[in-house]
Amino acid sequence: MHYQWDFSQVFRQLPLMIEGLQGTLVLVAWSLLVAIPLGLLLALMRLSPMALLRHLAGIYVAFFRSAPAIVLIYWFFFAAPILLAFKPAPVTSAVLAISLQAAAFFCEVFRAGIQGVDRGQWEAAAALNMRGLTRFRVIIFPQALRHVMPAVMNRLIDLVKTTTLASVISYSEVVYNAGRIASQTFRPLETFTLLGALFFVVLSVLSLAANWLEQRWQQERRR
Repeated sequence: MHYQWDFSQVFRQLPLMIEGLQGTLVLVAWSLLVAIPLGLLLALMRLSPMALLRHLAGIYVAFFRSAPAIVLIYWFFFAAPILLAFKPAPVTSAVLAISLQAAAFFCEVFRAGIQGVDRGQWEAAAALNMRGLTRFRVIIFPQALRHVMPAVMNRLIDLVKTTTLASVISYSEVVYNAGRIASQTFRPLETFTLLGALFFVVLSVLSLAANWLEQRWQQERRR
């Protein structure tokens, strides 16, 4: 059967697609605001000399890394109102589920970066009488961040793709709105082809940014 492609009706619904993209970016931004600081805190807990903190962080990471994101989204949206006596909005449920899981992955990225800093840097900072927090903030963390930035960017790309699961609870992100466009225009093939192209552009830009950062820091390291 010869299929007649027709993007005209889909293009007329572009404002709805752009609105969904804005919803996706809002979800990504809020998730990062929660996931990155929490991931760093968990990494410090896993490196703590206190066994209790290490075990608590380890349990958190093991649980959220093994739990499917879609199950977490459903849990916060459907179970939280029953157990916690409040009904979160779809965006709140999605942010909680995605950011709490992303924090577990960021934790391992940051932990590897901190452990990868040469021991001499710690000793040099101690020789300068820097206290623990100042030493970490000024000397250790900037170096660790350079080591792990490509991995952080990869986690960001994964997070962007994970946000598409928020469509299952009717959050108005780009995949959910694409479904609305497909049902209105009866052109699902064109709609999701356009959606795929949109994701390709967005994720390619993020990948190029990650490669650029990695190459720039490699050049600085050679100097």
